[in-house]
Amino acid sequence: MGFANRSGSYVRFLIYLAVVVLLNVAGITLFFRADLTANKMYSISKASQKVVSTLSEPLTINVFFTKNLPAPHNNTERYLRDLLGEYAAYANRNFNYRFYDVSPEEGDVGAEARGNQDLATSYGIQSVQVQVVEEDEVKFQKAFMGVAIIHGDLIERLPAITTTDGLEYELTTAIQKLNNKISALLRLRDKIQVRLFFSSSLNVVAPYMRLNELPQLPGRVEAVVAKLNDRNYAKLAFSWVDPEKENDVEALLSKHKILRLKWPELSGGKIPPGEGAIGLVMEYAGKTLEIPLMRVMSIPLIGKHYELVNLDDLEEIINESVESLIDINEDIGYLASHGTLELSGGSPMDMMTGGAEGDLSNFRALTEQNYNIKEINLKEDNIPDSLNCLIVAGPKESFSDYELFQIDQFLMRGKNLALLVDAFNEVMPGRQQPMQFNQGPSYVPLNTGLEKLLTHYGITIKKSYVMDENCYKQELPAQFGGGERAVYFAPIIQNEFINRDLTFMRDIKGLVVMKISPLGLDADRLKQNGLEAHKVFSSSEKSWEMKGRIDLNPMLMRPPQSADELASYPLAYVLEGEFPSYFAGKDIPEKIPEEESEENRGPGEEGEEQEAAKKPQVDLSNIEGEGQFLAKGKRGKIFVMAASEMLKDNVLDDKGRTPNAMFIMNVLDFLNNREEIAVMRSKEQRFNPLHDTSGTVKAFVKSFNVAGLPVLVVVFGLSVWLRRRARKRRIQIMFQSASVGSL
Repeated sequence: MGFANRSGSYVRFLIYLAVVVLLNVAGITLFFRADLTANKMYSISKASQKVVSTLSEPLTINVFFTKNLPAPHNNTERYLRDLLGEYAAYANRNFNYRFYDVSPEEGDVGAEARGNQDLATSYGIQSVQVQVVEEDEVKFQKAFMGVAIIHGDLIERLPAITTTDGLEYELTTAIQKLNNKISALLRLRDKIQVRLFFSSSLNVVAPYMRLNELPQLPGRVEAVVAKLNDRNYAKLAFSWVDPEKENDVEALLSKHKILRLKWPELSGGKIPPGEGAIGLVMEYAGKTLEIPLMRVMSIPLIGKHYELVNLDDLEEIINESVESLIDINEDIGYLASHGTLELSGGSPMDMMTGGAEGDLSNFRALTEQNYNIKEINLKEDNIPDSLNCLIVAGPKESFSDYELFQIDQFLMRGKNLALLVDAFNEVMPGRQQPMQFNQGPSYVPLNTGLEKLLTHYGITIKKSYVMDENCYKQELPAQFGGGERAVYFAPIIQNEFINRDLTFMRDIKGLVVMKISPLGLDADRLKQNGLEAHKVFSSSEKSWEMKGRIDLNPMLMRPPQSADELASYPLAYVLEGEFPSYFAGKDIPEKIPEEESEENRGPGEEGEEQEAAKKPQVDLSNIEGEGQFLAKGKRGKIFVMAASEMLKDNVLDDKGRTPNAMFIMNVLDFLNNREEIAVMRSKEQRFNPLHDTSGTVKAFVKSFNVAGLPVLVVVFGLSVWLRRRARKRRIQIMFQSASVGSL
């Protein structure tokens, strides 16, 4: 009997072992992964899968990451390993990666590690300082945490990976950029001209400017260009222009705004007075980029200070300029006329003090990571057909009917619009006006003409601002009493008021908006036009409108006393469909000279109607059949939000990691049919606010945690004790019955 039991156990063991082996074999051949996180944090996005699975040339990712780093950097290395493993699982045979050992052993760097560190340095990856806590003492350790991506002859690098936030997005966009760059370089017919303007006379005065390395500059620049030329399919051509030796360069110096220096007689007459120029210019196909090589600063008590560009950074600067010149990214249009927000940034003084409040430098930098911004001046040019999207941000001037016609027909061609237009023009008090206590700006209602198009499509912008009790809270300094003050014109958009059904908004869980106006929909007009309207987000139910006389002084604002005046207001919409032209059934407006337009233009809508009446008109029916006018458009999209403030630097961060920055970039990707990129960018969004609950619910939860849980433990213990006691009594009764039966 015992032998049979033992043999049966052996058989079962062998069967289980065979099942385990077969499962492992099946796991090797039948590959699948399951990511149970809400945002699929540990699975690469479809966009990443597509990029690595369609590589046409070998791509290698070399990782230089010091081992055994303290938290959180050790988690970053582990995440990077898992992420590259995910890439490899979906990639074709052209993808591979390798981790290089750059770690010292017991404080000493071995020959292999030192060689790998030199290799990392050759790729432009330098060590960084990380903080280490050992034996209750804070220390700093040098560590490598960089990645070099090699595709063909090109190299892209991520020099310091200090966080996992956005790491997949950075890797995928870098790989995509290399793919695009190879294609763009191979298409070039001519070479990119890299021209150094450097006067040899500067070598004499270099010691007086404390720039002893200045004479080596031409050789260093030429060496950098030669190095980059090897990696850019020999598409760069270097030349050195010495204004001291060549004639007829004055026009070039002025055209490219090259820095010119003049000096008096120096060293007791040993050095005569003279002048020189220094600067770098890159040019291709009529497009020019100027790269300053020297900065001149005035420092109090010291005087003028001369600083040469970091020659170690010059390689990256030239490489980025090459990418900008050959347009490796998709074009996106930005309206640069009609008083829109300027992309060029603030004044030099603003830049020295940290940037102007109305600067768009962060927006431009974030957008140019994936797009080439083409500035469009509608007063002079038409909108190019090559664009898929046009951004109109905060126009202040009226559009003529001809300019509205250009925007309308752009939409009819199946293109998309991002309209961040304001309901009011903020006018600051002039210097000649007498100063008054607490005098702020005045808000004048805007009528640019875009309102006519939007109303025709089925959406309106109300002449008011939305205030919200759920808003940004400003901390007050101690001299003003401390505490915080509600800034009602900066509503916080809560998670429950965001449309998560829209793919590009799926992982956006909160926003902060400023000076935003509510939107209205004409349901009948939308139905008549066959358009779909999707609300993107709205304010909370504790919102109200400020209309009429606008005053945004937080000290003077108070919420309405009656709850009947509070409501939720829609703040952003997306319209989709085949838009009908605003000019269908009307005469096509013709472009007229600007001088004539200014003479005939009256204030507001009335002036536009007067102008339209004086313009020569053409019968639409005569040219409609020739295709010069589209009365019904192809399927397109319009994003509308009445707040251009959303693009300014005081709302967007320079790294693009805040919900506001991700939201704006996701909108642009959505309008350029790149929703997969939008999903990838925001899936690692770590802003996860708790649901807002009432005070009663909070008090109940707190009381339950303090007193309820101990009571539940006592009740559970009593129930277990009673069950055991009852079981014990049942056993006693059973044995007593058995003993009586035996007697």
